[in-house]
Amino acid sequence: MPMELLHDLKVSHPQDTRARQDFVSALRGYVLNDMAAGMKQRYQQAVAPALAQRLGRPAATQDDVHEAMKGDLFFKFYSSVRYNAQEMVWRSVVPGIEAALPEMQARAVAVQDRAGGTLTLDPALDLPENVTEIDVHLMPGVHAAPDTPAAGAIYDNGLAVFSAGFMGRELNDIGMSMANYIAKKFPDFRPADILDAGCTVGHNTLAWAQTYPGARVTGIDVSASVLRYAHARAGSLGISAHFHQMDATSLAFPDASFDVVFSSMFLHEMSVKDIKRFFAEAHRVLRPGGLLVNMELPPNQALEPYDQFYLDWDCYYNAEPYYRAFRDQDYPLLTRAGGFAAEDYLQFTVPQYTYMEDSAFAEAVHRPATIDGETGRLSASLQWFGFGAWKR
Repeated sequence: MPMELLHDLKVSHPQDTRARQDFVSALRGYVLNDMAAGMKQRYQQAVAPALAQRLGRPAATQDDVHEAMKGDLFFKFYSSVRYNAQEMVWRSVVPGIEAALPEMQARAVAVQDRAGGTLTLDPALDLPENVTEIDVHLMPGVHAAPDTPAAGAIYDNGLAVFSAGFMGRELNDIGMSMANYIAKKFPDFRPADILDAGCTVGHNTLAWAQTYPGARVTGIDVSASVLRYAHARAGSLGISAHFHQMDATSLAFPDASFDVVFSSMFLHEMSVKDIKRFFAEAHRVLRPGGLLVNMELPPNQALEPYDQFYLDWDCYYNAEPYYRAFRDQDYPLLTRAGGFAAEDYLQFTVPQYTYMEDSAFAEAVHRPATIDGETGRLSASLQWFGFGAWKR
């Protein structure tokens, strides 16, 4: 069921809307677990043998799998239900947000400065086309209504439904898992300045502030609307963070400004060209001994053809046009293209911090990384995948 938001900007949806959201959240959980398992079984038992007979060999690439599955009734039904469930997420939250927006704006103003954080907007910023022209994950555009926190509210409320209970009580499990992995794996590393690129409403930005309470934490995004919401949300939660409207491919920070540059599910929203520009900028603004760390889905080269095909479903059917092109990359080579040394590359998998005891998590971070078809997926055996590099 959807997680209830824990801050002053939350929307009090009526009971019938909450029931609708419960249904949509449960439907997404069913699609991503039960239906996904059934589809893989269908592939293994019927589609794969027929494909091998037709080709004279087993599937060698995800394209082999995709081409064979496109004509299968189970895949068509799965894709239809998953796509419609995605649209239902946003339909279940938008009307309530529209009705509550005037009151929400007043509450945002009242709480935004509680924790000493700041908000710096740039009305002259040239918004990139991958934001203005694409409704990523089918969500109504995050560039809309820049003078209001509306887009941030849609994202926050929508994620509570979308995540189907897999993102933690404060929808911050990615950030808490990544930050605590670094804190426990490298206890002598004490960052003073942390940057979250593509922060949206700051779920994971604030996780770094909670993990490293003495650090100055900054979040950037190109959307004024989500940043307005992020700033007020942080104030409501009493966590200090500084938000700037800025393009990650052209950071307006001096050289050697940060000890950590972090991103979460951000790289697959950009072209490979822009990813390389971002990594070069991250390298520039990192201090010597600093760390670039990105939470993402694992690279296709680490997975079997069926799992490649499954994880890249979003590229073809969920308004994520850069998804596969990113995951087809060699991640160590991407960091090297940004200026990081090959020997300084970092890659890991980590369990969900907010769902386990701190001591068990501390033990888990020292286990070898394992990548399989479940890595990064919203499922019962979820593990997050991270990669990046240290700067010499």
